[in-house]
Amino acid sequence: MSIPQFELAKPPTDAISAIQFAPTSLRLLVASWDKHVYLYDTSSTGGQLLNKFEHRAPVLDACFGESDEEAYTAGLDWDVRRIDLTTGVQTILSSHEAGVKSVLYDRQHNILVSGSWDSTLHIHHLSKPSDPPVKISLPNKPFSLSLTSTRLVVAMASRALHIYQLADLASDSAASGIEPWQRRESSLKFMTRAVACMPNDEGYASSSIEGRVAVEWFDPSTTSQSRKYAFKCHRQPSPEGIDVVYPVNALAFHPVHGTFASGGGDGFVALWDGVAKRRIRQYQRYTTSVSALSFSGNGKFLAVAVSPGFEDGREGVGEGMVGVFIRELGEGEAKGKGMK
Repeated sequence: MSIPQFELAKPPTDAISAIQFAPTSLRLLVASWDKHVYLYDTSSTGGQLLNKFEHRAPVLDACFGESDEEAYTAGLDWDVRRIDLTTGVQTILSSHEAGVKSVLYDRQHNILVSGSWDSTLHIHHLSKPSDPPVKISLPNKPFSLSLTSTRLVVAMASRALHIYQLADLASDSAASGIEPWQRRESSLKFMTRAVACMPNDEGYASSSIEGRVAVEWFDPSTTSQSRKYAFKCHRQPSPEGIDVVYPVNALAFHPVHGTFASGGGDGFVALWDGVAKRRIRQYQRYTTSVSALSFSGNGKFLAVAVSPGFEDGREGVGEGMVGVFIRELGEGEAKGKGMK
């Protein structure tokens, strides 16, 4: 690629809810409120739309499965689906009793986790496709899910947060009842918008509707918990000189350097060193709200989805307001700067 950023041709026609790069290629899944999941090849400028898969209702999340030829989706039709990306065949794995906000695939344990606004998780044991999913009741609606190699973090309404051990979720005795490894309350005072786990399995970042990000560690020791902190971001001055606070809609950790990106309703994407507590850089402003982020598996590319977030009070999705940008990262561009 000769330019650091390009926009994908043939974007969705309505707001984008989620994007995800394939683990081992530059294929990209895009889930949209236009009731479709899009599959792109982003290896060349402009990208190539390989296929799109229609659903019965807006799609809220999508992820790749065991290979780049398999995807899982979730949305407002209440269903969790598997899609064979080669043949286009869709299979319903389970149905919740309300919209399904999140779906995640854990390669190590070969399980699929879905989180629904019916306040449940469904744990699908993919090696036993005929078995019904294990259902876990939650105290609140889940807003965002994220995985490490050993843990699942569930961020919910009322600032509640549960952390599960993936080995417990994958256990054959899981149907007998699974308790969280930890129960926490968010460090942020307002509703959680996104959560993302550190690739080194040591902690996670979470964001809120009130322009803040919190960084926390799993280790429950007093020493480790004393390291947690929160900071303001994605705030822009109004013409009157007053800070306008925007939601932080998206978080994504770099798979190699362990830094993370945040995307906000202000249209900005910023890179952060969570350990050193420093902002690395901020990119140019996009035309509208940043709705989702994803780093490629090799860490060389960052996908940025933009969609109207209606922060300005205007409704409707106009032409050119929805798009996906692929940014090529320079060597060391996402590398931390070290402690002050």
